[in-house]
Amino acid sequence: MHFDDHDVHIVESGQDVEFEDTAPPREKMRRAGDSLWRVLSERNINMIAFSGSIGNGLFLGSGNSIASAGPGGAVMSYLIVGTVIAAIISCLGEMTALMPVNAPMMEFPRRFLDRGVGFAVGWVYWFAYAVLAASQVVAFANAVHFSYDDTTINGKTVIHWRTGEDVDSAVWISICLAVIVIINVLPVIIYAELEYLFGCLKLTLIVMLIITMLVFDVMTPLPGAYYTEPLGTKYWDQPYSFFSDVYRVTDDNGVVQREIKGSVGSLLGVWTTFINVMFSYVGMDIVAATAAESRALADSESMKMAARKINIRILTLYALAVTTASFVVPANHDFLNGGGTSIGSRSIFVIAAVQAGLPALAQFFNAMFVLSAFTCAINSLYVASRVLHTLALRGQTGPEFITKRLRACRNGVPVRAVIATGLMMLIAYMGRSGAPGSRLDELSNNCTVSLLIVYATICATYMRFYKTLEVAKMSENTSAAQAASYDRDSPLYPYKSHGQWLKAFYGLASSIVLIIFNGVPAFLEKPFNVRKFVSAYVSIPVYILLIISYKFRKHGFRLSRWGPERSDDLSNTVQAASEKRRGRLDLPDWGFTRANLDAFGHWLWVWIK
Repeated sequence: MHFDDHDVHIVESGQDVEFEDTAPPREKMRRAGDSLWRVLSERNINMIAFSGSIGNGLFLGSGNSIASAGPGGAVMSYLIVGTVIAAIISCLGEMTALMPVNAPMMEFPRRFLDRGVGFAVGWVYWFAYAVLAASQVVAFANAVHFSYDDTTINGKTVIHWRTGEDVDSAVWISICLAVIVIINVLPVIIYAELEYLFGCLKLTLIVMLIITMLVFDVMTPLPGAYYTEPLGTKYWDQPYSFFSDVYRVTDDNGVVQREIKGSVGSLLGVWTTFINVMFSYVGMDIVAATAAESRALADSESMKMAARKINIRILTLYALAVTTASFVVPANHDFLNGGGTSIGSRSIFVIAAVQAGLPALAQFFNAMFVLSAFTCAINSLYVASRVLHTLALRGQTGPEFITKRLRACRNGVPVRAVIATGLMMLIAYMGRSGAPGSRLDELSNNCTVSLLIVYATICATYMRFYKTLEVAKMSENTSAAQAASYDRDSPLYPYKSHGQWLKAFYGLASSIVLIIFNGVPAFLEKPFNVRKFVSAYVSIPVYILLIISYKFRKHGFRLSRWGPERSDDLSNTVQAASEKRRGRLDLPDWGFTRANLDAFGHWLWVWIK
């Protein structure tokens, strides 16, 4: 299956457009070849994206965000960064709904910006998800290596997971790598059903965390609790504060070198939190990455609903989880600020459970964090392997003997692309060195910057796409039917988000600012931290060099031909099947009737499934 603009099958009947299920019959699914199998349903795709987004960036990183920015600053950071990522996903969703193509993260930049940019985005996207998978493997090993001892800070709880502590982290990394590679070489429908199960477990966990934190905040403390009266908003009020006024500069071993106080400290705390929070939102773009294996690629309503659901679900759940957690643990808690005997002990949810007098619940939470890291690693390897397979299909993975093998599939799975990406993930063994979590932070930061580059490119692509739509609609060479499909004000336009051009500019500007200033902590350390600087900025020259290498390979030293190469191709656009759109509540009657109840029930199911 070569990925091109003719993969979409559309059946026209009068003015309406109906979508075929593009999955080939089982007997036509060849066990070997270059084709992925289109077997994923909308249910699978929605939960794969959700499961890939909910990870230890929230479960283990939110406490660090509250410590750095203060409770109010952390919640504000999650909301602000959430609007940035929502704007980016809306850009991607609108283009994909109108032109349902495979590999949209690479295809749209290739069409509307430059073919070299599309090539570079593909490789940076693969690298980012390979690094993300490695960082989740490190998070898995760190979460297994769990202990909790707060007796040195006037606490009374000691917890040890002896198996995790007594076994070298390299063993856990090796086990995790082996299992996730095995799962990813299974037929994709098995992977998808596993992800659906994991996603349901994660959704249950995060709802449980929100309710539990709220109960801890208002209930009468248990006999074993660390406090004697309900907490309420205590940790948002004096002597605590909305924003943290201290920023701690730490070295590679987690030792605090110095503290920066006052308004500058507050600004640095909020700024570094923005980067941490962006990592928590990474994975929402997976909603478009599964296009090659979608059963109904041309169903624009599926893409519209998937994009909107992931934005609403993740932003709402993250904001509620961080807000409720910030009520029960103070921002100046020693473990949130780098103390503690393990990474798991720094989770604000674990600390909250211990201080509520429920250490067994804290261990359950950490066990769920182990599962979360494991499932996110599976998900990230899946995405990275599909990106590498797509690059191979386009002949952009080097010599033919390598490309031929990377594009080959077995049972619809690009097994060699999975294995090649798994080899890249061996960088997870870097997580054995340095202070607990320090190498994980560097891997996470590198992944975040790589994806910020991709996100900035997507926003720039949308702005060019928007202009191309306007020009094509007014062109004399455009037929009336084509012009109608380019009209964003048409009720049949697949997915329109109001003010989307401004959202694209907002996403582009925000991504660029985050890219430029994400390496500030490296400059604050003494001496200058070269490793942190490299992890913060190495993706930028790599991205530029990839574009240059594409131009050089195609045109050599003829620099006059290095200009933008784009097709501005708007072919194969689709429209919604009818003006009655999914996800819109239309009540057929007035008042409280059975028909209205049925309509409301159907509408609710569309949004929650």
